[in-house]
Amino acid sequence: MKLPSMGSSLFLVLSLVSAFVSGFGKRLPILSFDEGYSQLFGDDNLVLHRDGKAVHLSLNERTGSGFVSQDLYLHGYFSASIKLPADYTAGVVVAFYMSNGDIFEKNHDEIDFEFLGNIRGKDWRIQTNIYGNGSTGVGREERYNLWFDPADDFHQYSILWTYSQIIFYIDNIPIREFKRTAAMGGDFPSKPMSLYATIWDGSDWATNGGKYRVNYKYAPYVAEFSDLTLHGCTVDPIEFSSKKCDTSSQSLELSATITPSQRSKMDSFRRKHMTYAYCYDQNRYKVPPMECVINPKEAERLKKFDPVTFGGGRRHHGKRHRRIRASQSETDTI
Repeated sequence: MKLPSMGSSLFLVLSLVSAFVSGFGKRLPILSFDEGYSQLFGDDNLVLHRDGKAVHLSLNERTGSGFVSQDLYLHGYFSASIKLPADYTAGVVVAFYMSNGDIFEKNHDEIDFEFLGNIRGKDWRIQTNIYGNGSTGVGREERYNLWFDPADDFHQYSILWTYSQIIFYIDNIPIREFKRTAAMGGDFPSKPMSLYATIWDGSDWATNGGKYRVNYKYAPYVAEFSDLTLHGCTVDPIEFSSKKCDTSSQSLELSATITPSQRSKMDSFRRKHMTYAYCYDQNRYKVPPMECVINPKEAERLKKFDPVTFGGGRRHHGKRHRRIRASQSETDTI
């Protein structure tokens, strides 16, 4: 058999990687609820549909609801198609996230998609966040508007977590890339985690810092989940290890390559829709956290959007400025 040349081998590898990345989520098996998940809380507020292929989580005056994966994972690709509640949703929080807080109470890891409700006429906002080794004192939030109404139809939200980086996707478009750095140490999520999905009352903070609360006149609030994907390295819940993880991690590292086309879409999304990024918050961090890589264009755009938060300016006080502050609060809900 004739061996291919080094150049053609490299081309073949790159082609395979590109195809693997672009179609990664589409080729993975979809699990029914009973195959991969267990109810976390909520009693009758969790309802299965389509023979367990879809799950409805609801929030009412009595309780929210949620579910959790049956297995622990060390790295993987986790995805769901989600349709959010419509109408007045202020104070409502829908979360799709990885965590091990039930096992490591003081040094847990977490990778979050959080959907924050809003008053009528204002759109849902989406927030991503990352904690490692209990580093909850350093919030790594980013917040975005969306280019669609997430209550109109289902959209796919995905988390790709590898040894070296975390990528968040919406409809297969990467929206955030978070790379591991040596300076972070244990602050990068590195312990086995479960996948969670929940809906709950976040009135104290979710909408304008608690200004607008959940109004149960509009309950029940129902979040719909389908196309549930769990693809990763399962680990023993006692030993926290698996011999299969090395091979699984290698394939995940390949899939974590963002193609030029995907990067262009990610840059466009962040330019048009990102409204908050912790790395640029000068009120919160006089010196950006060690893992931050400052993008001058992002910094300038956010500074124009909110010169107080991202420009290091001070909020003015007094009657003549009250109207300005109210206007700024309104823009925070967009």
